[in-house]
Amino acid sequence: MVTLQQILDILLQITPDHLAEDWDNVGLLVGDPSQSAQRVLLALDPTVALVDAAVHGHYDLIITHHPILFRPLKALRTDTPIGRFLATATRHQIGVIACHTNFDSAPDGVSDHLACLLGLEQRRPLVPSRNGCPESCGLGRIGSYDQALSAEAFLARLQQALAPPWLLEAGPRPAQVRTVAVCGGSCSDMAEVAKAQGADVFLTAEVKHSVARWAEEAGIWLLDGGHFATENPAMSVLRDRLRREAAQHGWPLMIESAEQQSPLRLVQANEPRGSV
Repeated sequence: MVTLQQILDILLQITPDHLAEDWDNVGLLVGDPSQSAQRVLLALDPTVALVDAAVHGHYDLIITHHPILFRPLKALRTDTPIGRFLATATRHQIGVIACHTNFDSAPDGVSDHLACLLGLEQRRPLVPSRNGCPESCGLGRIGSYDQALSAEAFLARLQQALAPPWLLEAGPRPAQVRTVAVCGGSCSDMAEVAKAQGADVFLTAEVKHSVARWAEEAGIWLLDGGHFATENPAMSVLRDRLRREAAQHGWPLMIESAEQQSPLRLVQANEPRGSV
């Protein structure tokens, strides 16, 4: 029998909780640590569709990147998405674990994998962890290419690696791209750090208007690849790592990834608009 606590212990070796930001909420958020588990489902987002899929697939544990419980709840109403998720998970004894900013900062985590997909060498954290971790830990990554790429060649590489549903850009396109900074998810506040460390381009998501305007005037190429597209690829890395750990421990665990799509999509010009 494998317990939720045993799985959590392995996760905390991969994504130590001391790497999580102070404002974050990670670890076992729903369930009894002594509960047994045989089937594990991973996904980026804790949605109602995900917990329903876990029920139908007879999963015992859900592991997500984004926490279902982020801010204190004043009420647990089951007519809200969070309430429905929690009620369904509790009713069916499905544990829920979140690996959020600890997975962002960990080696082979969200940003590390993003930098790897882009083929960056000599990768290091953009903002090193202050919480007692080796030099390989921290938010974001910055690395370089042995041979510089044109801006167009870098965009082609980005499209091939992530297939983002959209790309937004701000600031001037450089003549060549050699040093690249990345941070999966909403990290546009790190744009000044990326420029200070010599990045020719900074790839992240949810770029604020003020940051885009700053990039325009400061002279750094800023790319917004979408929150989902820049983070979701790392979930398969976590799944595969858990599978290897389970096999090494001789645990009879089935560990699968759920199929999710970005909640945002582009509206095509010829699509009918809803009535106002």
